Amino acid sequence: MSAAEGPLVVGVDTSTQSTKALVVDAATGRVVASGQAPHTVSSGAARESDPRQWWDALGEALAQCGDAAREAAAVSIGGQQHGLVTLDEQGEPVRPALLWNDVRSAPQARRLIDELGGPKAWAERTGSVPSASFTVTKWAWLAEHEPDAARAVKAVRLPHDYLTERLTGEGTTDRGDVSGTGWWASGTEAYDEGILARVGLDPALLPRVVRPGEVAGTVRDGHGLPFSKGTLVAAGTGDNAAAALGLGLRPGVPVMSLGTSGTVYAVSRHRTADPTGTVAGFADARGDWLPLACTLNCTLAVDRVAALLNLDREAVEPGTSTTLLPFLDGERTPNLPHSSGLLYGLRHDTTAGQLLQTAYDGAVHSLLGALDLVLDADADPSAPLLLIGGGARGAAWQQTVRRLSGRPVQIPEARELVALGAAAQAAGLLTGEDAAAVARRWNTAAGQVLEAMERDEATLNRITGVLSDAAPLLERDATSH
Repeated sequence: MSAAEGPLVVGVDTSTQSTKALVVDAATGRVVASGQAPHTVSSGAARESDPRQWWDALGEALAQCGDAAREAAAVSIGGQQHGLVTLDEQGEPVRPALLWNDVRSAPQARRLIDELGGPKAWAERTGSVPSASFTVTKWAWLAEHEPDAARAVKAVRLPHDYLTERLTGEGTTDRGDVSGTGWWASGTEAYDEGILARVGLDPALLPRVVRPGEVAGTVRDGHGLPFSKGTLVAAGTGDNAAAALGLGLRPGVPVMSLGTSGTVYAVSRHRTADPTGTVAGFADARGDWLPLACTLNCTLAVDRVAALLNLDREAVEPGTSTTLLPFLDGERTPNLPHSSGLLYGLRHDTTAGQLLQTAYDGAVHSLLGALDLVLDADADPSAPLLLIGGGARGAAWQQTVRRLSGRPVQIPEARELVALGAAAQAAGLLTGEDAAAVARRWNTAAGQVLEAMERDEATLNRITGVLSDAAPLLERDATSH
């Protein structure tokens, strides 16, 4: 291993399924070492994880990085958004964290929207209309269903906040991640005390919001990780804001991320307030905005369909009039929290490979339907769509996105963009640079560009029609089945 040209930094991605750590040369962006360790997530209606697993996984991932992690001068943690972490007086979890894809709080989301003036009022106030993914609805669910647990809570954190606090001993968050809670007002960039009062949450239980570029703290004694006391700790941020940093995104460049969830987003200079709730008006980690739409069903749902058909995930075949809406976990975009997968148009001559292709089509259709709403009106419609996430390397995903978007598709060579974005944030503490500028200097977005092809309007229109016709069925509450 050649010597690093600059100081070393650590970037962390604590995601739904695992924690990844990268040790990066701050001068060049070269990944010097990496590690990864898994978490477990409950199955069924609940999607929960014990936050202490994240800490253990972070320790294991850093151990895999070897001596390089010990030399780090700064560290930053990016993490899954929306998760509700509840801590007692000793900083221990009161109960497992409710994760972003736990949709049990759908009734609380509907009630809160009604109680605080409707979707338009929420969008203007917080930038977003809360869905069952948002932290505020999860707190309302907890207060209603587990009041003893809610009363025992002395601190409320997001997943990345929890790990950062265990490093520094200080409760902090950042504007990117806190903008996905539903209790942060995007216009004033402060906690919304009216919303907090409505759900019975004392603002004193919430972390301080660290400004972009500000040091969140330093590593304290007794953490058990391979960092020296006094190592700088950046604010960290949510996974999508971290990936935007990792790509060095400039305003107007569209991104589609294909993972357990699917997202489309772009950096904007303008604060977003979409009253339909399709686009969440998130903040980014720098001072701009990150309008974003998210689906619950992406690679995991398509892989499940492939498994049911006993096919490799790449074994797709073209040419069918069948439509498959892969809403296996309920859905957020479109907002159908109690929906399930729906198959329409099956014929005797439909093949398994064609069925698998319709699962890809259904997943991508949901994302592309939101893309035009995410982008500002002056965005270049012919700009390449940056394709990232675990699915971005799959040929079937690439070709489906090309065919249904009609855009050129660029696949960055850099992997682990959330952890890279966190590393860029950490590097910015050392150099005084904007984190996105650090990533551009590292040339993280470079990669293969697939040429645009004619947009498959027929398939898009067919899926839109089936979705519209099936809406009454898909909107039924689970209890009515």
